[in-house]
Amino acid sequence: QVQLVESGGGLVQAGGSLRLSCAASGRISGLNTMGWYRQAPGKQRDLVALITSGGSTNYVDSVKGRFTISRDNAKNTVYLQMNSLQAEDTAVYYCYLNQLFRNYWGQGTQVTVSS
Repeated sequence: QVQLVESGGGLVQAGGSLRLSCAASGRISGLNTMGWYRQAPGKQRDLVALITSGGSTNYVDSVKGRFTISRDNAKNTVYLQMNSLQAEDTAVYYCYLNQLFRNYWGQGTQVTVSS
């Protein structure tokens, strides 16, 4: 099985920064995609950013230039550096891993941006 554990959420003022981390454990394939989704109250869960095990990245337009996704394959860990945070970024952020045609999710970490 695969477990994902997030950390790094919290409360920050608009314009501030946070860094999220997600450590994967269990049976991790060398080929996978990891990333982050977010869900604001009353809204669906949406993609934020993805990164493949080869380092290719994909971002939703609203975070381009502000957020950076990275990973440490040796530690099976993915990071999300979030800068210039806005009130609209307030959401529960979920870590995501896809491997061998299966999706796995973390428990979520709250990010709240005060304006």
